Amino acid sequence: MVELYLRGKELELMHRALGFATLALVTLAPLLIVVAAADPLHHGGFALWLVDGMDLSGRSSHVLSEVFSPPRKVVGTTSVWGGVLLAFFGLSFASSVQNGYERVWRLPAGPWHRVWRQAVWLLALMTYLYVQVQTRTVLAGSYRLVLSLGIGVVFFWWGPHFLLGHQVRRRLLLPGAIATMLGLVGLRAFSYLVFTPLIVTNAVSYGAVGTVLVVESWLVGAGFVVHGGALLGHLFCDRMGHLLEHEENDEGDAYDHDAHDGHDDHGGTGDGGHGTPGGGAR
Repeated sequence: MVELYLRGKELELMHRALGFATLALVTLAPLLIVVAAADPLHHGGFALWLVDGMDLSGRSSHVLSEVFSPPRKVVGTTSVWGGVLLAFFGLSFASSVQNGYERVWRLPAGPWHRVWRQAVWLLALMTYLYVQVQTRTVLAGSYRLVLSLGIGVVFFWWGPHFLLGHQVRRRLLLPGAIATMLGLVGLRAFSYLVFTPLIVTNAVSYGAVGTVLVVESWLVGAGFVVHGGALLGHLFCDRMGHLLEHEENDEGDAYDHDAHDGHDDHGGTGDGGHGTPGGGAR
């Protein structure tokens, strides 16, 4: 626990959770509102996505829907330039998540041309959220819980591996994916117990601003779980010795690559294969 606390402090976990929540509300939410409004199968819109994610019901879900339900013509009134801007700002959210994973696994920042990975991950995120909401119309109870957990583990297993450019092996990312989903289940239960009555109380006391503050608090918790789950998975692999094995294998692959280059350099020097002394050494 001490090591987890120290690593969380090093990662600035709370600051990252706050940044996650801010970017999600400012840059990601407008994009999701337009995407959800364009859904041809269900007319719940983005408000339903929030209600389902926070596990709200009754009056609290009605209050949240009143605040986050967009106008009916939101898609038709969104210009091409506006859609491009929404996608661009959405990429800043993906970039923030990618940077968090890089800090967890202590990797250097990826080059700028990897922005296409952020775009693909953003599309996958929207698809994941859409599928999670649609499962409520197909299954219920424990069956839906199992399906949602399975889909979530796959997403949070694939996501870091893709954003990090396959620099971390898949098997090392599985514990973090499981920890993230367990954390989201706990956040959902906490939201049902705390945020459900709090939304109604804040709506009465502060109006729409109070509702937004509750949603922002939930997003802080989601950011804490996403980055904290990845960090917990990293520490688990470190304790089990998997990271040391991973580093040794990477060093072995690099040594083999260098040795192959050295062999090529030695074979191509001078006439008759004679080169300068030590020309093929590393």
